[in-house]
Amino acid sequence: MGSLPQPPGHHAKAPRPVLDSIFAFVPNRDTLGGTSYFIVRNEGNILIDCPALEQINLDFLRSHGGVRWLVITHRGAIGKTPELQQALGCEVIIQEQEAYLLPNLTVTTFTQEIILTSTTQIIWTPGHSPGSACLYDSTFGGVLFSGRHLLPNQQGEPVPLRTAKTFHWPRQIKNVQSLLERFTPDTLEYLCPGANTGFLRGKRVIDQAYQRLAALDFSDLLQVQAIL
Repeated sequence: MGSLPQPPGHHAKAPRPVLDSIFAFVPNRDTLGGTSYFIVRNEGNILIDCPALEQINLDFLRSHGGVRWLVITHRGAIGKTPELQQALGCEVIIQEQEAYLLPNLTVTTFTQEIILTSTTQIIWTPGHSPGSACLYDSTFGGVLFSGRHLLPNQQGEPVPLRTAKTFHWPRQIKNVQSLLERFTPDTLEYLCPGANTGFLRGKRVIDQAYQRLAALDFSDLLQVQAIL
């Protein structure tokens, strides 16, 4: 039997807007404090990573027209995806190397990239995990939903973070550099990280995202030791 939606806890809150038509959910304990996002689009609404399976979240998603696609940016963001798909009837998209983690689910996989709508695409950025990916939306000057590929540090700056569970650190660094080659300051204005959002100290997005990534010292980053 699947899990039923959890009754709202004392701290249950509805998702909050981060940009017009983009919302962020309260960090989810099922995904170790991961932050999920919701993009409302005429071509179909997109949910990025699995939020807590609470009635307040299901009601919010349904009130905005439901979910067409649930995009998983890395294996740690799966949470209660099977139950969410059953509740909302959404299509689950995950990079092919991590699809085995959802064995009894019908999923859509991709290798390098997949285009969802006229403004959104998913990009494979392995390193944090084998199937780590980012979702890019070209509206608002360009918004990158980075999962755990890029996270804010304690100063709120977007960085790749090496942990004991990092799959392949040099590859992760290489894929940060590949984002800089793909985008420009005019096409990457905002970054919405998939965790550590408390370090943004009330800000809802990281702005000037391209310039902040371009300021990283990649040779220094390669020498960074894993944080436990």
